[in-house]
Amino acid sequence: MQRQGKADSVVVTFRALAFAAACGVGCSSAHAADSIFTYTGPDRTQKLLEGARAEGSVVLYATIIVNQALRPLAEGFQKKYPFVKMTFWRGDSEEILTKASVEQRAGNITGDVLEGPGVGELAVQANLAERYSTPAINEYPKAYHDPRGLWTVDRVSYYSLAYNTKMVPKDQVPKSYEDLLDPRWKDKMAWRIGTSGGMPLFLTTLRVAWGEEKAMAYFQKLRGQNILNFAAGSARTLVDRVMAGEYPLAINIFAHHPLISAEKGAPVNSQLLDPVTSTSSALILVKGTRHPHASLLLIDFILSREGQEILAKAEYYPAHPDVHALPTLDSVVPKRAGVPEAFIAPETSVKYLASSLKIWEDLFR
Repeated sequence: MQRQGKADSVVVTFRALAFAAACGVGCSSAHAADSIFTYTGPDRTQKLLEGARAEGSVVLYATIIVNQALRPLAEGFQKKYPFVKMTFWRGDSEEILTKASVEQRAGNITGDVLEGPGVGELAVQANLAERYSTPAINEYPKAYHDPRGLWTVDRVSYYSLAYNTKMVPKDQVPKSYEDLLDPRWKDKMAWRIGTSGGMPLFLTTLRVAWGEEKAMAYFQKLRGQNILNFAAGSARTLVDRVMAGEYPLAINIFAHHPLISAEKGAPVNSQLLDPVTSTSSALILVKGTRHPHASLLLIDFILSREGQEILAKAEYYPAHPDVHALPTLDSVVPKRAGVPEAFIAPETSVKYLASSLKIWEDLFR
C-alpha cells in the first residue's frame, strides 16, 4: 500500500519549487521606500482602508478547515470590513505552494495571502513571498516573525502518534521512539508523505534532536517496520483512517486531531513522544498581489486577538501569547504535559528538507 505514483509527485513538487527558487520565478519588483507593504506611518490603517475599499476583495489560500475556521474567519473579517469580499481556497501545504507557483509563472495571480504549516519557508524558497510589516507582530514572540519580513506565525502545531483505541491496548501504546521498533508494529504504522509535516518533519526532528549518527542508526532499524506511505488527502484524512481501523498507528500527525475526534466518541487518541515536534503555520503575502491593501488588512485581522480567538474556538493553537487554546486541547501542549519540546523553526525545516526527503527515498520509499 505504498502509493508509488503519488510518492513520485511529492518529490517532483519539492524539486519544482526548488527550481523555481533557483530561476527566480516571480522576480522581485522594486518598491519605493514608502511602499504600502512596509509602510509604518501613523496613517497606515487609513491608507489600508482607503485602498481596500477600492480593491473590494481578497483571497486567502489556507490549510485550516473550511467550516471549522475559514468561514468563521471570513465572517469575522467581513463584519469588520464589509466593503471587502473575502474568499478562500483550502488545500494542503504542497497544493497551496503548487497552485501559487503556477499562478506566478502564468502571471495570473489569484491567491493574495497564503497560510499553513511549511508554507512560509517553501514560499520564501520559491520566491513567492512579498516583504511586509504589520504592527500586530509587536505582541508576539520575536521568533514568530521573520526578520526579513517575509512571513509571520499565526498558529502553532504539536505532533504525536495517533492510535486506534480498539486495536491498540492502552498498555501497549508506544511511549517512545524506540517503542516504534517493536516487531508487533511491523506493517501496522503509517505516516503522511509530503514536503511538510508528517514524514519529512519526523526525520528532521530526530536528526536535529539526536544528531546525524544516532538518528541514521535509528532510521536503519525503523526501515524494517515497513511504514506505509500515506499520500492521499490531508493530514486529517490519515487520522480518519486510523479511526476507521485501516491503520492501528499513525506517526507524526497533528496531536490535537485525535483529541477532537475522541471528544466525539471516536476510537482514537494521541500519544506524545519525547521530544515533541512543534512547528508553526505562517502567513505569506504573495508577490504581485492584486489586492495589497486588503491583503494587509486580512493579515492584521488574523494576527489580532479577535482573529486569534476565532482560531482558538476552531480548535487550533493560536500563536498570540495572550490567546489560549481550548481546555480540551491542553493535554498535548508539551509544557502542560511535562514532555520536552523540539521546535523546528522555518529556516531549520528548509535546511533539512531536501536531505530528509533523500533519506526517505533511500530507506522508506
